[in-house]
Amino acid sequence: MSIPEETEPLRLVVVSAGTSDPSSTRLLADRTAERTAALAASHRKTVTISVIELREISADISAALVTELVTPKLRKAAGILGEADGIIAATPVYKAGPSGLFTSFFHVLDNDLLIGKPVVLAATAGTARHSLVADDQMRPLFAYLRTMTAPTSLFAAPEDWSDPALNGRVDRAALELVLLMESGFARKIRDESWQSYQHSYGSAGGAEVAIDLDTDLMRLATGG
Repeated sequence: MSIPEETEPLRLVVVSAGTSDPSSTRLLADRTAERTAALAASHRKTVTISVIELREISADISAALVTELVTPKLRKAAGILGEADGIIAATPVYKAGPSGLFTSFFHVLDNDLLIGKPVVLAATAGTARHSLVADDQMRPLFAYLRTMTAPTSLFAAPEDWSDPALNGRVDRAALELVLLMESGFARKIRDESWQSYQHSYGSAGGAEVAIDLDTDLMRLATGG
């Protein structure tokens, strides 16, 4: 019995904090995205891939950090992430940590935007000394954002690019991402248990509207 083809494509978003063009960070993210799409195709699923290059919106991220001004470019990037079924988040490593551009971008997003979304963590560096950054520093950030991080994280130093083991790790992470995206977990969370989360006012890009403004505390806060 044949499996019917999925009519609605899965939306995969690559977030790359690489600063050069091309960059090893983007290369690792693209390789992972391509394998994800190929593995999804073997499951009779179609994947569309969108890319957010953080270097192209670095000024917008800085403005949001210091003024809380959300520019149209930053709002568009957040909107793309909000619609994503899966995310590949890739950063270069500087001084034993994810780049400031990478962490700043996720700091300015609404805390509720990525609840339940599957994420593959990926990092690149000039030395294997930084190989634990994805699990030691990136994973806690995405746990705070309440995402579903894939068990396999990715790291590539210069010597890894010619090592077949890197392709094996990419394949494993890509398969985990496909299975998580297919589960529809993030969508089910929004459909069935969204109200059980303690949302802040204006969270999820302003989508959280079930906050009771007609209380003594809220009237006091607004001068009523």
